[in-house]
Amino acid sequence: MIIPALAPVFHWVLAFHVISFTAWMAGMFYLPRLYVYHCQTTPGTAESERFKVMEVKLLRLIINPAMISTWIFGILLVLTPGAVNWHAAWWWTKLTCVVLMTVFHAFLSRWRKDFLNDRNKRPERFYRIANEVPTILFIIIVLCVVV
Repeated sequence: MIIPALAPVFHWVLAFHVISFTAWMAGMFYLPRLYVYHCQTTPGTAESERFKVMEVKLLRLIINPAMISTWIFGILLVLTPGAVNWHAAWWWTKLTCVVLMTVFHAFLSRWRKDFLNDRNKRPERFYRIANEVPTILFIIIVLCVVV
């Protein structure tokens, strides 16, 4: 389905998509790093409780709204006439990576609940490696769009 009324506002929608995606990525880069530091604390301490507050605020106030708006503006772009060449491989690669980013986002949310309940079983190294996932997906997404 294509919505011709979106054509005049294409650049506005694109700008808000880029803004949303940038905010989403900022949070996705930072939250796994917070988990690395949280692993270094003792559950129940003031420091551990501070990380819990930081993590929940980052996820609920920045990452979740940014992901939702990224998807909304992205869908509007897809519905804009001429915005997507459905036969181009870059489009499907980008979409796959965005879906994978969303899945990773869900994992971050789940891991936050483990920390919240003092049930984290994963070592610091796990989160250090996980911290690279959004970077790799981000690079692929940007290359697909720009190149």
